[in-house]
Amino acid sequence: MGRADRSRLPQSGAVPVPRFPVVRDGCLSNGLALRIAEHPGPPVVTFRLMMPVGSASDPVGSPGLAALTADLLDEGNADRTGLEVHAALDAIGARLGTEVSADATVISLTTLSRYASEGLALLADIVARPRFDDADVDRVRALRRSRLRQMRSVPGAVADRVFIETVYPEHPYGHLGVGTDESLSCLTRADVLGFHQDAYQLGVATLIAGGALTHDQFVASAEGSFGKLPVRQPTEGVVAEPMCFNDMRALVTNVVLVDRPGAVQSELRVGHVAAARQTPDYHTLQVLNMVLGGQFVSRLNQVLREEKGYTYGVHTSFDCRRAPGPFTFQGSVQADATVESIREVLGQMASIGSDRPVVPAELDLAQAALTRGFARGFETAGQVVRGIGQLVLHELPEDFYDRFVPEVEAVNIGGVTAAAKANLHADRATIVVVGPAEIIGPGLDALGLGEVMRVDALTDEE
Repeated sequence: MGRADRSRLPQSGAVPVPRFPVVRDGCLSNGLALRIAEHPGPPVVTFRLMMPVGSASDPVGSPGLAALTADLLDEGNADRTGLEVHAALDAIGARLGTEVSADATVISLTTLSRYASEGLALLADIVARPRFDDADVDRVRALRRSRLRQMRSVPGAVADRVFIETVYPEHPYGHLGVGTDESLSCLTRADVLGFHQDAYQLGVATLIAGGALTHDQFVASAEGSFGKLPVRQPTEGVVAEPMCFNDMRALVTNVVLVDRPGAVQSELRVGHVAAARQTPDYHTLQVLNMVLGGQFVSRLNQVLREEKGYTYGVHTSFDCRRAPGPFTFQGSVQADATVESIREVLGQMASIGSDRPVVPAELDLAQAALTRGFARGFETAGQVVRGIGQLVLHELPEDFYDRFVPEVEAVNIGGVTAAAKANLHADRATIVVVGPAEIIGPGLDALGLGEVMRVDALTDEE
């Protein structure tokens, strides 16, 4: 028997192309859209009711209403108090979740397969017949306001809020989903009830199911609960259509400094409006992001952390939404290295599409990072159902996940360079700094990026 040569790493084989479970489309007898994926395995099922009504649908002057409404759904319905709702969930081992993004509201429930019908009945009641008692509204609103006040002392949260408000002025994306202390203080039960009646209509919803049941079993379970609900369209204008959003890509440079006296670190956000989810450059942008700042071995992390020692780590992302979403650099750096870090970020943004294009080794690492673990994202019924939700929300082709690995592997250096030129605008980026103004201010002025807007402290009036 020959001896293995342990001095050399074995060659890795070709990346297996994962196959996403077959998704069957349909409707219940009342017209509610249905997507089902059978997923043999543990006796577990997951349901997601998705509506294209997120924080972008918050009424003008009422940021946080969509999130507050979703947060109140499990506080009781027509037949049960909040405690009774959770007792009923516990009785079948169910886990309920609510998510509000800029573009959608999702209510999910996971339970054992044998309790699928009971779980769907609970989910239907929670969504369609919430109580919204005054006492519950007051209590949950107070908790959310307390959280917002706490967030004022968290530099990252402050930077996130100022960044999104600056990048998207007077725009449906121009606020965080949690809202503001001022807006929440004005919201009432009538506001919550009105938003629910306007927005929570099944005419635009999709019920997604996946797990260890057959297609026919899923349909039968859903018919017994959701199939009995009325299907109506939401009030006109509640669903924020992407084509109605103002085009925010006429970019200008904005520099905002939020003073945090005595801080030894600065929280940075740099970015601008970039691409929508439907962009044909989507896969190329994922590769570009990996090279620039999307992983530990990215250019920005290597320079700012490994070479200069300014930070524990930084990150970039393209948040592709139904309308053009933001490209964002984020990280914390030494206060006295803030200006140099900004200069480096802007320089890397500019050079990757010009004089420092991606090299083959970087391309290989980025593609491997995106493809090698891709199949692990769909191991459970919950992951599969979440993936289907993205297909529905963004109107993606049914074979999107089957094509993901080949599409990423087909990205080339020329494509990355072109995508960088089209989607990265270092000369028109918004820069937000939360840190000590006495240390940072003079250097920011000297950067020559225009007037620096100074904020002494973050309040809802800023």
